[in-house]
Amino acid sequence: MSDLKTAITLHKIVKEFSTGSQTIRVLHGIDAEIQSGELTYLVGESGSGKTTMISIIAGILYPTSGSVSVFGQDIYSLSDDDLVRFRLQNIGFIFQQYNLIPTLTAAENAAVPLVAAGMGRDQAVKKGEAMLDNLNIADQARKLPRQLSGGQQQRVAIARALVHEPRLVVCDEPTAALDAKSGRRVMDLLREVALAADRTVIIVTHDNRIFDLADRILMMEDGRITHDGKTLPDH
Repeated sequence: MSDLKTAITLHKIVKEFSTGSQTIRVLHGIDAEIQSGELTYLVGESGSGKTTMISIIAGILYPTSGSVSVFGQDIYSLSDDDLVRFRLQNIGFIFQQYNLIPTLTAAENAAVPLVAAGMGRDQAVKKGEAMLDNLNIADQARKLPRQLSGGQQQRVAIARALVHEPRLVVCDEPTAALDAKSGRRVMDLLREVALAADRTVIIVTHDNRIFDLADRILMMEDGRITHDGKTLPDH
């Protein structure tokens, strides 16, 4: 694509965690740019820093040092309140464990970002229902999470991430609990519903069944990006 624009810039990102007297460095000065209109995969062994990196990109986890620009905004220069507002307006996060609220229906779960942003509950739930319809589970809208299958819960989580039309969608292992057919369907949905010229999708995955869908693959090892390309080395 010739019209790609830089959506995210990571500059010398370091992340350290302290455990007692020990300090563990998880990310080692990462520099990277991620483009709008692309489906970018972040791959690597467990413990390589992938989830830490996407949490920093999504404004959930502060870096120890370095800067993160998302759509031209240095997000960690914002106040805590402004960062929360920026996330609500611009970022959707699909968690590996779904993180659905057990006492809310599927439609109410899908509507959570809209309610958090100040939309009236009835209007928000209607938009949540419409997004569930886009994902072919409108008939499950009034059910609680415990009444849904794993694949249906996954779709509710996707609906929640997309309902406020975020420009950045970040997913942590979205196909990990799914069989090959269901995983492929989820990825097709993410490409179809989430990906547009002004939108960016980043997916952390170990699932080599879906690698061919990526526009770009970043490989991480020991808190560093060691490969950047359309395919993995030896593919």
